[in-house]
Amino acid sequence: MTAVVGALRAEGKAVSITKVCAWLNVPRSSAYYLPRERAAAPIDGFVAHVIHEIIEQEPTWGVGMTWGHLRHQLGFDTLNRKKVARIMRLSGWTCRQRRVGKRPRVEHKKSVAQKPDQRWATDIALVHCGTDGWCAFVPVIDCCTRQVLGWELADTGRAKTAERALDNALMSRFGYCYGAPEGMALRHDNGLVFGSRKYVRTVQAYGLTQEYIAPYTPEQNGLCERFIRTLKEECCWQHRFENIEHARRVIGAWLIWYNSGRPHSALNYKSPDAFYQAQNPVPPPALPLTAAA
Repeated sequence: MTAVVGALRAEGKAVSITKVCAWLNVPRSSAYYLPRERAAAPIDGFVAHVIHEIIEQEPTWGVGMTWGHLRHQLGFDTLNRKKVARIMRLSGWTCRQRRVGKRPRVEHKKSVAQKPDQRWATDIALVHCGTDGWCAFVPVIDCCTRQVLGWELADTGRAKTAERALDNALMSRFGYCYGAPEGMALRHDNGLVFGSRKYVRTVQAYGLTQEYIAPYTPEQNGLCERFIRTLKEECCWQHRFENIEHARRVIGAWLIWYNSGRPHSALNYKSPDAFYQAQNPVPPPALPLTAAA
């Protein structure tokens, strides 16, 4: 507004602010408004001291729990929640909020696929391996045929472990890693391994599309979750593994039987391999199902 009036007066035209406000259909008070810097209100020292004592006792509490304790347990009946939030924010007592990512969430539907190699699923489970302690087991399953195409058992559950399981699955199914069929998806949860930049780059390089399930909905990856339960009930809990090498041998032998001989109720009591052969009469260039040492 002030800039418009100044430009008109610079051209030698005497125009009042009232006329300009009428032309632009704005109130005159807007033309005279000048922004002012507001000084930050001082922090209430007594309330801040009480809040600090609460946080020392309950470090996991946020603004809501702290304010509720002050008002309902300590008698601060007139204390505003915004005041508590302001004190905690300025004092650095609030937890840093996690940045909202742009991961491609899947629809609220099950992980079952209509045809082979349409969607694979993976997850990470812990298996006790005797003297080697708890080790990370990563399977890769076809959501249509229920075949365990690749797997890895390692002493650390890092991105490299999940990558080796995916490599084994691609080599077992196609005979190569790079160049998966177009539109093929890989479903998993929101774990740090599957969201790491290293794993994301590998999946993209292989031509797969990642599907992150919605948080706190393991049923969206139900096929892989149910397989892990079957593995533990029928294999891991039936043996006392001496070390990780012993676990690899036993689990590897059980997985071969799971794919080729174990009847699956969801497949009309066919084995996963037999169901896949019925869907694809021509056998694929499969490799032996082994885990990298």
